[in-house]
Amino acid sequence: MDFAQALAGHLKAIGTRDLDGFLATVHPDASVILPNGTLLDGKQAIADFHAAWFDDSDWSIRTETVRTETMGDAAFAVLSVLYDDLDPEGTPYQKKYYLTLYFTRRDEHWLLVHDQNTFV
Repeated sequence: MDFAQALAGHLKAIGTRDLDGFLATVHPDASVILPNGTLLDGKQAIADFHAAWFDDSDWSIRTETVRTETMGDAAFAVLSVLYDDLDPEGTPYQKKYYLTLYFTRRDEHWLLVHDQNTFV
């Protein structure tokens, strides 16, 4: 599988709230930095966060690729993201941020190593 296919599968799993599909793309030692600076360290912490997030049915996410680069067994993507959600009172809001995803190739599979979110 090439990196473009792996990235598309990773993003599809997020958009469809497919936790098993998403976790199949995550390296055991991965990390995520959320826009508020919270660090999720390791696949279990990432799984716990995403299970709760995926259970929330009122958000949607749209991504646009800004840049991708593959260098041997490493690759990254920078995405522009529009995130729509409802606050606890049911009022809609939108967030814009950049998402940087860093992957490594293990055998023929690309696995997420690091995910960095930065508000615009």
